[in-house]
Amino acid sequence: MYVTDTIAAISTAVGEGGIGIVRISGPEAIEIAEEIFKNKKEKSLIEVDSYTAHYGQVIDPRNQQVVDEVITLVMKAPKTYTTEDIVEIDCHGGPIVLQKILDVVLHMGVRLADPGEFTKRAFLNGRIDLAQAEAIIDLIRSQTEIGLEVAIDQLEGGLSNKVNQIKEDIVSLLAHLEATIDFPEDEIEDFNPEQLGDRIDGALKKTSELLETSQRGKILREGLEVAIVGRPNVGKSSLLNALLRENRAIVTEVPGTTRDVIEEVINIDGIPLKIIDTAGIRKTEDKVEKIGVEKSEKFLKRADLVLLVLDINQGISAEDRELMRLIKSKQTVVVANKFDLDNNLDLEVIDQLLPQAPVVKTSAIENQGIDKLEDVISDLVFSGDIRASNQTLITNMRHKNALDRARQRLLDVQQTFERRLPNDFITIDLRAALEAVGEVTGDTIGEDIIDQIFADFCLGK
Repeated sequence: MYVTDTIAAISTAVGEGGIGIVRISGPEAIEIAEEIFKNKKEKSLIEVDSYTAHYGQVIDPRNQQVVDEVITLVMKAPKTYTTEDIVEIDCHGGPIVLQKILDVVLHMGVRLADPGEFTKRAFLNGRIDLAQAEAIIDLIRSQTEIGLEVAIDQLEGGLSNKVNQIKEDIVSLLAHLEATIDFPEDEIEDFNPEQLGDRIDGALKKTSELLETSQRGKILREGLEVAIVGRPNVGKSSLLNALLRENRAIVTEVPGTTRDVIEEVINIDGIPLKIIDTAGIRKTEDKVEKIGVEKSEKFLKRADLVLLVLDINQGISAEDRELMRLIKSKQTVVVANKFDLDNNLDLEVIDQLLPQAPVVKTSAIENQGIDKLEDVISDLVFSGDIRASNQTLITNMRHKNALDRARQRLLDVQQTFERRLPNDFITIDLRAALEAVGEVTGDTIGEDIIDQIFADFCLGK
């Protein structure tokens, strides 16, 4: 598919800034910019070299008024982001100025770009594949350095290369088997059973190894929801403040101070964690506190990880025991808080009710034990291998689902081969596996899905 109209949009974020950018892309981009741009050196933009910057003014042709002083960047096809001619007008970053320049551009017959349409054109014009295009939005939205590294790896083709290796294995196998079926008179040498089995196993292994990275990739991309729970006045808000390194939550000695959930995002060892400080879970007749408790229970159900805060001085109460039963199916870290006071905590009860949960002693208000807690969270979530950040990861659920289908089809191929059924049956599942793998890079995906993917992009990208 190739698009022929010219589009434009504001490519910088909404609000005031030192610089704003209006981007134009398409076959008429340079000619239209020439109509509204007055070059201080009186040189035509059509004649300038690609990748050059030019100082001048944007003029509204309707009234010949100066809109702004600008720097205009000219980038000529095909070596551009979209592979089309692109002009970027760098102006002052006020929203009125940007909107006025965009209005002048649109008046010249340019169409307002859809969300993500510049990147979509890069994909449709063959500069990048679909996995690389999706990596661009991951790069923009990355919350940690490791998340950024993973997005850059995918943008540079790390994931695409691995997917293409699987694709090549399947295509090679499929082509040979179909040739033996379609041209039996040519006496094409068939695979012996051992060779065929090895080829199938090789494609299956590569697919499975890639899928094994999806859980870690999902966490790096989307983050982990962590609920801080405990009965009132055990130090939940103090723990949140210690993790954030700031006084975000109100801390008092009065039970029930936190009456609503507080959400903050922190970065622990490259893991984006959405920390939810919940209201103390207990039975209460206070209407406002009761609403907070109900919200806490709701967040607790969806949490990926639970930090159960216990008061080391008060020991384990009946409310604590009930909470442990409530979270027994959750991945949990027990935070034994206030360890600077006398220790009355019965570890046998914790081991009985939460046998898999590590126990970390802290004094949140004194900021002690917090580093140890962060290490335990990192090791618990990633089994100690989070730091292998140079590995290509599956971070996108669409990619995971496509590779899951491919893996299942390859398992079907393996089963068909082991039952010694004819090659015709093997090729049916191989084609299905190839189609599923191709969805990752966009080779075998429908236009409606493509439109849906790019609709999630920001306008101007």
